[in-house]
Amino acid sequence: MSVLVAGGTGALGEAVVSDLRGAGYEVTIADRAHEPPVDLLDTAAAAAAVEAIEDLEAVVNLVGGFAMGPKVEGVMLDDFERMLRLNLVPAFNLARAAMPAMAARGSGAFVCVSARAALQPFPGAAGYITAKAAVLAFVKALDAEYVGAGVRSNAVLPSVIDTPANRESMPDSDWSKWVPPEEIAKVIRFLISDESKPTSGAAVPVYGRA
Repeated sequence: MSVLVAGGTGALGEAVVSDLRGAGYEVTIADRAHEPPVDLLDTAAAAAAVEAIEDLEAVVNLVGGFAMGPKVEGVMLDDFERMLRLNLVPAFNLARAAMPAMAARGSGAFVCVSARAALQPFPGAAGYITAKAAVLAFVKALDAEYVGAGVRSNAVLPSVIDTPANRESMPDSDWSKWVPPEEIAKVIRFLISDESKPTSGAAVPVYGRA
């Protein structure tokens, strides 16, 4: 199976790519930090990345960003829009290019990363929370439009992923409760596999014990 992994160079991305390749999938990485670099905020660049893969069967979109800040009254519009753009636009650009191609062949899978915060918000991250809720809504919209053509759309919702960056930013937390990237990767592999054929439009929690 040919899979495009967008954002495949981060901690979660490396785990997903390793897991999928270990299971025999043919993986192409689309990322600004990978060669050749791909700016998935650019519609044409995202479309070119999709079109370069013959018989694309699945897209895994891991691109996104996180930022804490003040309550809404202190948030600048540019910062709010930045969160929306980082988290939502790559999903839109990839889906716009990939969904028709997969629908034409009658099968496929599209998986995005939302967040538990989309369902259980916390103060100080209104832009991020809104963006991740929008990702979840977008996945459900894709399901409504393409499941009839055999293309499944699902989202995973992590709590706190156990990454070096998160450990550095939260050194006093109980890291043992966080979810390892490798465990999320297994769930993503399931969601693009034939084993999850009945599943579309789902918001799959991958919380660990956090």
